[in-house]
Amino acid sequence: MAPSFLSLVSLYSIYLRRCFASAGLSSQTIDIDDETTLHFWGPKLEDDHKTLKKPSLVLIHGFGPEAIWQWRKQVQFFAPHFNVYVPDLIFFGHSTTRSIQRTELFQAASLGKLLETIGVERFSVVGTSYGGFVAYHMARMWPERVEKVTIASSGVNMKRGDNEALVKRANLERIDHLMLPESASQLRTLTGLAVSKNLDIVPDFFFNDFVHNLYSENRQEKKELLKGLTLGKEETVTLSPLEQDVLIVWGDQDQIFPLKMATELKELLGKKARLEIIENTSHVPQIENPGLFNSIVKNFLCGSL
Repeated sequence: MAPSFLSLVSLYSIYLRRCFASAGLSSQTIDIDDETTLHFWGPKLEDDHKTLKKPSLVLIHGFGPEAIWQWRKQVQFFAPHFNVYVPDLIFFGHSTTRSIQRTELFQAASLGKLLETIGVERFSVVGTSYGGFVAYHMARMWPERVEKVTIASSGVNMKRGDNEALVKRANLERIDHLMLPESASQLRTLTGLAVSKNLDIVPDFFFNDFVHNLYSENRQEKKELLKGLTLGKEETVTLSPLEQDVLIVWGDQDQIFPLKMATELKELLGKKARLEIIENTSHVPQIENPGLFNSIVKNFLCGSL
């Protein structure tokens, strides 16, 4: 493996951090209790007087690389209009815990505690994929704190059969072989399902660099997170509607959570839910078509959608 100064992934990580900093965010780490430490990007502490003038927005990443890799275009777009908070979920980036809990409910409770600790009383959430699970639970736990909810590419309504079908589409034996790739070949399988564009021209050395730098840490704990999911355990879906207005955003070519799950989720979440489909994108529309994704979400948050 190439040293860090020759690693394209390491160099791009530096660029991503500079993008977040130039948007007015700073890297911060807080102990939310005796067991759990969360890292997040948020408004600089010296900018407290500015944060009072803007609503708060929390961007919750999916399973995969840490948050900076999933929200760059959104941070740069939303920071002028919102106080943007971008946490690393537990066992991603520099967030960790000594607790034995591994459910997405624990992730949600931990983020709620983080926001309370730093004085964020009311906020909207945008969650993608696994982050959508967390966003859903946060909205359900704190209807008085969470103002609006955006669930992007997130099969909150998944059934056990959906998980089995995903593993079959990937032609792998277990879900962690897909979500926690250990080789260039496994990462190609994941990107083939998650991205609409053909990445065959990308050489193996880049995929190996990606795996080594972004998928090698906390592998056992992340496997436990996958096993700890409370959603998708049964063949029947028992999903409570949310009190908040909900925006569902989906790529029409999503092969992780197929589009039919989006239409079903809209019905399950009730009359306050609406669905926006972004064409020619797959599981990461916020990366594949950030301009349209950002416009749809901003219009929803600001009341014009």
